[in-house]
Formats: sequence, C-alpha cells, structure tokens
Amino acid sequence: MIENILLHIGKFSDKEIALFEKMVTHHSVNKNEYLLREGEICKSVYYIKHGAFFQFKENNATQHIIDLHLQKEWMFNNRSLTQQSPSQTSIKAFTNSEVIVLDLSTLHYLISQSQSFLQFGRIFNQSDNRVQLFDNSLNPQQKYDYIKTVKPAITLTFPLKMVASYLKITPETLSRVRANY
Repeated sequence: MIENILLHIGKFSDKEIALFEKMVTHHSVNKNEYLLREGEICKSVYYIKHGAFFQFKENNATQHIIDLHLQKEWMFNNRSLTQQSPSQTSIKAFTNSEVIVLDLSTLHYLISQSQSFLQFGRIFNQSDNRVQLFDNSLNPQQKYDYIKTVKPAITLTFPLKMVASYLKITPETLSRVRANY
C-alpha cells in the first residue's frame, strides 16, 4: 500500500519506503468529522486511503464548496499549510474514511534523512486542476466535462448540490447540463 502511494510521487528506495511507513500515522475519520476547521493552521497533508472529504467555506450557515476530495489523493489546505496561517476553509469527512497523515515536521525530518523526499513537492502543485477549472472562463458544460474527465468519481460520490457549489453554478444549471449528457 505505502509503496503504491510513493510510486505516484517518485522513486524511493526500500529503506526510504520503510522510513516513510514508520513516520506516518493512520487515522480513521468518521462521517462529518473535521480534519481542519476554519481559523486553525494546517499542519499536515492527508492521503485518503478510502472515503471522501469536502473542503468548504461557511458563510451565513451556507457551505460554499471549495474542493471535493476522493480516495487515492492527497488533501490539505494549500495556503494555510505553506504560509502557516489560519485556514480560511474547513475540511470535513463526507463518508467514514481512513487517511494517512504526514505532518509538516515529519516531512521536514524525512527530507533531512533523504533528499528523495523533496519529491513530495509534487503534491503541492495539485491546485492545477482548480486553476484549469476556474481561471479559464469555462461555461457550465465545459466545467462539468472537465470534472468528468479529470475526477469522474466526484459526480458519483457527492450530491448534485455539492458538485454545483464546487463548480460555482446553480444546482438547476447543473441539472440542465447533466440532462444533456
């Protein structure tokens, strides 16, 4: 399992894989449990072994979905983690889930033990999908097509209202787009 996670990041020796496995922690997370609350500082990255999470900002008791996370991906609040500043979003479990936790101090320790762990820098560039989705002035159909291509399980895992919020369109618009599919 750990070898497969690291395989997507880069090349690691057996010794490095064993060290990584020794240093990370495994946590079960119940549905609706928070990994990060707005205002807290993000100090870890999480690999989702199984389950689903959503990252959101709450405004007047309305949740605005910032990101939807599925198994076999890394998850964190980029700005809070890299700047060590209070998070402007929360991360909450959508389903009962299991994660591997790699905290920042452990990552620094791993890098001090082997330069190979610098390859973890790749996980910090994941926001490219969000940039593609929101910085390219895509229409609702193009946004839906994009997530169906990049992360098709989103539409199967999360309810229409959450997917619409993530895409920054109304649920009615998303329903019309999906009807054309």
